[in-house]
Amino acid sequence: MIKAFFWNRKWAGWAYGVGALIFISIYLQVQLTVIITGWYREFYDLIQTATTQATNLAAGQTIPPDQLRTVEEFWWFIISPAVQDYTFLGFIHLPVPRTFLWIALPYVAIITATNFVTRHYGFRWRQAITEDYIPRWRNVEEEIEGASQRIQEDANRFARIIEGLGLQAFRAAMTLIAFLPLLWSLSSSVDLPFIRDIPGSLVWAALVISVGGMVVSWFVGYFLPGLEYNNQKVEAAFRKELVYGEDDKQNYAHTETLFGLFTGIRRNYFRLYLHYGYFDMWINLYNQLTLLTPLLMMGPGMFTGLVSFGLYQQVSSAFDRVDGSFRIVLDNWTTLTELRSIWKRLHEFEMNLDRFNTGKDVGTFEVGPDPVPGE
Repeated sequence: MIKAFFWNRKWAGWAYGVGALIFISIYLQVQLTVIITGWYREFYDLIQTATTQATNLAAGQTIPPDQLRTVEEFWWFIISPAVQDYTFLGFIHLPVPRTFLWIALPYVAIITATNFVTRHYGFRWRQAITEDYIPRWRNVEEEIEGASQRIQEDANRFARIIEGLGLQAFRAAMTLIAFLPLLWSLSSSVDLPFIRDIPGSLVWAALVISVGGMVVSWFVGYFLPGLEYNNQKVEAAFRKELVYGEDDKQNYAHTETLFGLFTGIRRNYFRLYLHYGYFDMWINLYNQLTLLTPLLMMGPGMFTGLVSFGLYQQVSSAFDRVDGSFRIVLDNWTTLTELRSIWKRLHEFEMNLDRFNTGKDVGTFEVGPDPVPGE
């Protein structure tokens, strides 16, 4: 699985070159989210001031012209092509957009291109695995249970899951690097007894909640990987009998055999649903807890004037980014469970390929050239 792509000279350009390109594009995405988080603070402070101003004007109070906030400022924050100086990688200074539209448009373009390239990256990984497996499989005279499913379905699912999780993992790492210093500095605005004296309290809160959630989830979802693995085995046995029956209904795919196999499928699925039931209950409870955390920590400061509405929005956004990066494992627990079961099956398949290798030279396998777009 790994060697076929990363230890193969043919795929080095994709594995490392395109991988680095994806890494850079994710870095740019994260930097744009940092910029938009700062925009939240300025914009919502404007909204808060405008709301107070409208109330004061309705009460007959006079506001000095230089302090009057206008609707033109609102539109300026949305569509103005204004720029600001921004530092990349600690030493590269470049002008970047300052208002929402001109931040959002580059972000959409970059993330769209990244997703497109990443999909190709995942498929190239699958192609590398396929080109590695087929010659080895043809060099085996023993029947390996589920070989067709390993080569076709599991290799495909492995590549697609790695594609999605890999992208999330890179983004999570870049997000932590960018947002942890910001969230640490914003922790000075926390106005809760005892917690206000802890440096970086918002960071520690996100870390404790996320790590605690993962630990609890590990125990709550302990049986899920094994059940997913068994599920694939019973599904494969049922599908195999049906395939044999397509060619020979006299000797295969008897009604009793098929319903017996389907009974095993039903039993395993019902057990799987039961365990996912209480796992989902825990995840939903955890999600509600993380939603409340920034409000509980910053809310009291809004009553004392220490925290403005814009500052709260910035903290809420930054906390959500950091917490989301910390809890990437928890958010993808079901997918990771599936990946673990696929990894186990492919690892067993590779061991059997090596175990039953006849040593014959059956040549190499390589798919044809890439199709021309539009064909």
